[in-house]
Amino acid sequence: MASGSLLWKPAGFSMLAYERALANLAIWTGYGNTIKLVAGGIVLNLTMTIVAAYVLSRRLVLWNKLLMQFIVVTMFFNAGLIPFYLVVKGMGLMNTLGALLLPFAIHTFHLIILRTAFLSLPAELEESAQIDGANHLTLLLHIVLPLSLPVISVIVLYTAADKWNMWFIPSVFIQERTLYPLQLVLREILLNNATDNISYGAGVGEAAKIGETIKYATIVICTVPVLVIYPFLQKYFVKSALVGAIKG
Repeated sequence: MASGSLLWKPAGFSMLAYERALANLAIWTGYGNTIKLVAGGIVLNLTMTIVAAYVLSRRLVLWNKLLMQFIVVTMFFNAGLIPFYLVVKGMGLMNTLGALLLPFAIHTFHLIILRTAFLSLPAELEESAQIDGANHLTLLLHIVLPLSLPVISVIVLYTAADKWNMWFIPSVFIQERTLYPLQLVLREILLNNATDNISYGAGVGEAAKIGETIKYATIVICTVPVLVIYPFLQKYFVKSALVGAIKG
């Protein structure tokens, strides 16, 4: 308990902390912004990553290995936060969700995983389809993607978790409180007094007593969607890890 006393059995069951946490309109606004961020991130990242991985997995593409070397280098070296900030500001993306989406349209790690999965597919399947007149779009949509669904599911999960947990980049580029994603709202609640900006309908003394509990309830509220979705996609992690380990 907040008082520091030790209890040998639960003092009782109450949903009051969750009711008070859910009464904070900032949490619902953050949920809406985060859902938009996750949905937009999945669509943008998956589209760009699939197209790039397909091109780089073609064995006859000019300078294929050289391009991959340049891409891998970006995992170890970057220009830093200040040039990144200036580029985003120069593009007019400040205080927009685009600042959280466009600069992260392709994640290098996801690209390597997906390219490895595409390379692991039997070349005979593509050759037989090309003999029947299939073009690259047909190959991608009807052969490559259906056979790579487990790995794509992992990429979706990685991207969704990354966007859901994003807080540092929004804290740099987002100043409008109405555009705060959920994690930024959660950070603000944890750093500030949990009773701030929340209409409790109760006295200050009561609000002070449950202030810490409301913080913990808010953490649970922000985590529940990930805990619900994760078990359904967990089985795909093993297959994607094996694909990456067998063929690089």
